[in-house]
Amino acid sequence: MTARRDRQESNVAELGVRLEFYPVRTRHRGSIESSMRESGRCPMNTKSFLPAILLLLFLCSNFSSALAQAGVPRFEYFPVREIYNGPTAPLVLTRHDCAFKTRLRWAAKHQKPNFAGHYILTSWGCGAECLMGAVIDAKTGKVYWWNFTICCWGARPDDKFNPIEFRRDSRLIIFTGLRHEKDGDDGAHYYRFDNGRFIQTASQ
Repeated sequence: MTARRDRQESNVAELGVRLEFYPVRTRHRGSIESSMRESGRCPMNTKSFLPAILLLLFLCSNFSSALAQAGVPRFEYFPVREIYNGPTAPLVLTRHDCAFKTRLRWAAKHQKPNFAGHYILTSWGCGAECLMGAVIDAKTGKVYWWNFTICCWGARPDDKFNPIEFRRDSRLIIFTGLRHEKDGDDGAHYYRFDNGRFIQTASQ
C-alpha cells in the first residue's frame, strides 16, 4: 500500500500537483444516525409513516364512495348559514302575487320559516292531484315562485310521501311527479334555492 502511494506521488510530482490521501472509513448505521442527530437532522423512521398511510387509504375509500353517490343530491349538501326565528315582515306583493294574495297572507300570518333558513314555503291545490306554491322571505316579505305546477305523482309506497319535500335547514327542494303535466316527466326533480331562484340540479 505504501509503495503504491509513493509511486502515485512520484508520478504527479512531475506535474507540480500535490495529492493528499485520506483514509476512507465505513460507518455503520448507528454512527450515521448519531451524526445526523448532531447536525440537527433526524433519521427517517419508516414505521412512523404507516398510520398516516393507512389513514390516507381510508379517506380515499370514503371519498370514492361519496363520489359514487354524488348523483343524488341530499339535503345536507345544501346547508344554510342561519335559522331565522324573528317576526315575519309585512308582505311585499307584486301584481302577479296579488292573484294569490289570500293564500300568501294566510301563510305569512300562520306559518313560520320552514325552508332554507328564513323562508316560508306554502303550497295549495290547483286541481286533482296537483299542487302549486311559493316561498315568502320572512325577513323581507318578498315572494318567490317556482315556475311550474307539480302533479300526477300517483300511488307511492311510503305513507309519509310528500310530492314537495323540503327542510328548514337546507336550500334543497324535491318535487316528485310531472311538472306542468308534461308526459314523460314523471320522477323526482331536485332544485336548489339560490338568491330567489329555483335552480335544477338533477332529475331521476
